[in-house]
Amino acid sequence: MIVAIYPGSFDPITNGHLDVIDRARKIFDRVIVAVLRNPHKVPLFTVEERKLMIEEAVRDLPNVEVEVFDGLLVHFARSKGCRIILRGLRAISDYEYETQIALINRKMAPEIETVFLPTSTEYSYLNSTVVKEIARFGGCVRGLVPPGVERRLREKFGLPMVKGR
Repeated sequence: MIVAIYPGSFDPITNGHLDVIDRARKIFDRVIVAVLRNPHKVPLFTVEERKLMIEEAVRDLPNVEVEVFDGLLVHFARSKGCRIILRGLRAISDYEYETQIALINRKMAPEIETVFLPTSTEYSYLNSTVVKEIARFGGCVRGLVPPGVERRLREKFGLPMVKGR
């Protein structure tokens, strides 16, 4: 069984993340979406909220599960018997950073490979920071995030729900 871990902070999960998850689940036997608990970041959503939003978004994907981790990713991967770290790429600028991380991970855990999966073109501009900024200032994030995330963003920023959701 080939298990891939797709790590990130997912604050919040976007449709670009879901695109990578959906495509990865067709390649690997099992995909673990690993939500990082990072003490150096101040997220908008708690790790529990992020995990819940992701579980809601992937509930119809049978070989996808969601877990929370802290510490080194390679340690978490080893604990799960995983030999693949999956990273999504939006643009060439992501490649340089992700390659550095992949090389460090390979140095620490040579048995674990990093696989890069480019996001679909329609999501190449999308990231969690942009989504939060749009929502913070009352913009519409429909189509950028799953409906449950849209609802929680509106609640977080005290915005009314848009009709039709």
